[in-house]
Amino acid sequence: MGEFNEKKATCGTVCLKYLLFTYNCCFWLAGLAVMAVGIWTLALKSDYISLLASSTYLATAYILVVAGVVVMVTGVLGCCATFKERRNLLRLYFILLLLIFLLEIIAGVLAYVYYQQLNTELKENLKDTMTKQYHQPGHEGVTSAVDKLQQEFHCCGSNNSQDWRDSEWIRSGEAGGRVVPDSCCKTVVPGCGQRDHASNIY
Repeated sequence: MGEFNEKKATCGTVCLKYLLFTYNCCFWLAGLAVMAVGIWTLALKSDYISLLASSTYLATAYILVVAGVVVMVTGVLGCCATFKERRNLLRLYFILLLLIFLLEIIAGVLAYVYYQQLNTELKENLKDTMTKQYHQPGHEGVTSAVDKLQQEFHCCGSNNSQDWRDSEWIRSGEAGGRVVPDSCCKTVVPGCGQRDHASNIY
């Protein structure tokens, strides 16, 4: 009878061990996905980050990378703690899980609170950056990013093509008679921005 209970407990422990191992594998993959999003943002969308006045958004991409690494390390630690059955590793694993959980709650609350403010700030900053820094000396990165943004998203200006009326570049006369940048055009050819008709621009 005692032998049966011991075998039953061992079977339950083994099942629990493999269940925890599977959970940690999923946790590790989630960390990899978060890190990949951060790296993708920094590698492929860094041009767009230069359009924003605040460095908060760039910091967010780095935070994603760091968070992904922490989650991946926690996942590996959980796997080791599960199979080696060491109490110290399990305690450390529990503390890291608790920390990640608390950080997720804080991030969720902040995202909810600042969502509207962020949306308004993005629109205002984008218009300000476009009108004051486009085609200005020392702001070649902004010029390139705006052109890429308008072509990729088939748009013209922050809200619409009227935003370009306030552009320092358009007002200065250096635009060569353009009323919008050439990147606003549906078919980009030099000087196509001289006509802002709906058939020509986005």
